[in-house]
Amino acid sequence: MKPIAITQGDPAGIGPEIAALCFLEQPELLRGCFVAGDVATLRRACAVLKRKQAVPVALIDSPQDAWTVPPRCVPVLQVVDASEPLPAWGRQSPVAGRAAAQAIIWAADAALRGEVQAVVTAPLNKESLREAGIEYPGHTELLQARAAAFAGMPVRDMPVRMMLANEELRTVLVSIHVSLRHAIEAVTRDAVLQTIQIAHHALKRALGREPRISVAGLNPHAGEGGLFGREELEIIAPAIGEARSQGIDVSGPYPPDTVFMAARQSRSSAHPTDAVVAMYHDQGLIPVKYLGLDQGVNVSLGLPFVRTSPDHGTAFDLAGTGRADPSSLVQAIRMAKRLSAGPAST
Repeated sequence: MKPIAITQGDPAGIGPEIAALCFLEQPELLRGCFVAGDVATLRRACAVLKRKQAVPVALIDSPQDAWTVPPRCVPVLQVVDASEPLPAWGRQSPVAGRAAAQAIIWAADAALRGEVQAVVTAPLNKESLREAGIEYPGHTELLQARAAAFAGMPVRDMPVRMMLANEELRTVLVSIHVSLRHAIEAVTRDAVLQTIQIAHHALKRALGREPRISVAGLNPHAGEGGLFGREELEIIAPAIGEARSQGIDVSGPYPPDTVFMAARQSRSSAHPTDAVVAMYHDQGLIPVKYLGLDQGVNVSLGLPFVRTSPDHGTAFDLAGTGRADPSSLVQAIRMAKRLSAGPAST
């Protein structure tokens, strides 16, 4: 098996700390994993952890060296400009944004070259990315751009969607990091159909069977037959109909205030709903995050490699305290391993 790259995330946030904690607390799970980042950043993170003994950090020369590092030692591949000063804990800055972006770009390119089997990304700060001059607002867009460039195609020809998942619910988003006004405008027949297709393809590959997909409406009560908006009648339902004509097991649109609860309850039935397609970011993410930030995993669908991430941010208020919880990152690593291994372990 090829190793798994864990990007360090924003060096001013909790990413380096939770990455180090994963190696300390989950040595078997982390076998064959390494941090793509900066050695000094990881050493500073290890120094603040509440441990009675020093936490070792090992500089490795290549991804494959991750297999040779002893348990509970943090292997780091130096992919960040080491001449930059370490940013202060808990503060956004262009230095932090550049470091986070360098780690992401290296990991994406390594996955595209086939050097790693998956990429797990620790949290970054979007404001720091912007201050660093990075034109993409987040992980998903940056990874999509790298993959499209590697394939020699326009970004629009490599559509990517965000799926947030835990053991109880999966939700796939039509739009990601845009304003609510723009998110509503992004609900087009083509976008909804494409989201259903991407979700179907990814889940079929992961589950080893035909998935069942539900689709949320955009408006209250899914428009109530046109009383509260006509997007369901004129956009969403026709997209669902087209997907069904392609053999996809998809239904809806359902009222957004009940579809997630119904999907969750169906998990114990003979015919569970495998995912809900949500029309915009908060509609889909609130129900999953409400079930617990420590269990949610962000999965990028449509990329030519596996990418997962915890479903929380940089937590600047906790950075440098040693009190950050690595649970969601542990789940992201576990999910990356399962998706890389194929349906038998999903």
